[in-house]
Amino acid sequence: MRSARRMGRGIAAAALIGAAATARIEVADARPAGPARAIDPHDPVLFSITKSENRNEVVYSVDVDERCAPIGDAAVYAYWRMHEKGPAVIEPLLSREEAAYGIGSQRVISRREDGGSIDLVLRALPSRHILVRLQREAAGCRAWSQLPIRGTDAYLYNVYVRLKPFGVDYLLLAGWAIDGSHVVEEKIER
Repeated sequence: MRSARRMGRGIAAAALIGAAATARIEVADARPAGPARAIDPHDPVLFSITKSENRNEVVYSVDVDERCAPIGDAAVYAYWRMHEKGPAVIEPLLSREEAAYGIGSQRVISRREDGGSIDLVLRALPSRHILVRLQREAAGCRAWSQLPIRGTDAYLYNVYVRLKPFGVDYLLLAGWAIDGSHVVEEKIER
């Protein structure tokens, strides 16, 4: 039941993100240094990080061209969906938040006529490589974030952060088994 509730939150969050306002705002890039980046709520959403502190979430999206191929060498970016302020409020990550929510590294593996792939590492999970797969489909661009969760190949949809008074208690990775049969979760103690 708990997994189904968390899965429902992930699906509901994805629906809210998809229904976001079409406005673009300038934000600092997810890399340590670089040009400002425009957040586009229509870019494919990969997964999110939610936390026990409030309803806000960090959303990871990927900037793609008309073929669904990654644009540039740093196509994945993160931003806040500020649910505490309203359903369509988005804000950039602050520089002090980069260590917790920022992107450690990303490398474009391929660009094809119908998509591409990226190797992604989050700063909070430096030993975990996430394979971002992009595919052009009739309805638009589809994106997946694939990594092993508790030994099962899965599509990551959420990382839940349980906070304690002075730091992180644990992370809970949640994803769908690649065969679509069940939700997989893995608790990482800090």
